[in-house]
Amino acid sequence: MKKTVKNKLLAALAVAPLVALLAGCAGASSESATGTDGDAIKIGVVGASDPYWAVYTKAAAAEGIEIEIVDFAQYPQVNPALAAGEVDLNQFQHIVYLAEYNEASSENLAPIGATAIFPLGLYSTEHSDIKDIVKGDTVAVPDDDSNQARALVLLQSKGLIKLKDGGTIFSSLDDIDEAASKVKVTALDASLTASSLPDVAAAVINNDFAEKAGLKFEDAIATDDAADPSVLPYVNVFASRDEDKGNKTFQKLVEIYQNTQAVQDGVFAVSGDTAEMVTTPASDLAESLAAVQADIKAAQ
Repeated sequence: MKKTVKNKLLAALAVAPLVALLAGCAGASSESATGTDGDAIKIGVVGASDPYWAVYTKAAAAEGIEIEIVDFAQYPQVNPALAAGEVDLNQFQHIVYLAEYNEASSENLAPIGATAIFPLGLYSTEHSDIKDIVKGDTVAVPDDDSNQARALVLLQSKGLIKLKDGGTIFSSLDDIDEAASKVKVTALDASLTASSLPDVAAAVINNDFAEKAGLKFEDAIATDDAADPSVLPYVNVFASRDEDKGNKTFQKLVEIYQNTQAVQDGVFAVSGDTAEMVTTPASDLAESLAAVQADIKAAQ
């Protein structure tokens, strides 16, 4: 993939506006049940009005942990707030996003627990089974960098294409080994992938656009697999400052999120029934983060 295209992923984080920083905020101790100000543990999110956050807050209180859900209007605000000590944890991002932030900001935020992955789907109005796609057929993918790379890895995992680079967060159409691939791939604006279905054998469609087009997630003829190591970078996580990753109370909050059925039901509902809850160990998340950050450094 051309270096200029790869750098587009990094630029968004590098120029993102930062929220106001608080001076003199120390991290919570590894045994503390309170946040940085000695009061409730503050968790930064985008979308605090989602009903499951109220359920989660009550579940934490039942375990003797007081939390405060802090809402942010934009994704680029949340990690700087965590790094500055305005919040103690955050939960809004997958590993790729966290890796991009760490590299662009020279921070070292750490994933301490998995929450969910939102699988990407391959849809078709021509075929009901991916096996029916024949050699030479055309498949559409989103043209934005991060979604395109994930879509290509999905197609490779299903045997439709082969990627020269083996598949990374930077894979592009230029990385397709056309001679070794079954299908041709065309890139379209993500908002147009659903409307392209009459003209292609299949299309990888982001969840939001699939829903708007009247498609149901169960209509997908293939999806990426949360158990596939190549998909691990797209698992959403709780993140903390590096010095707090061993905090037992924070780890308990991850367990409450993962083990409270009403919370999981709520996440599933607001995702349009697409979320897949995961409990990937923090050590695996950390390894994935390190690998993605290494890829980013190599691309610079």
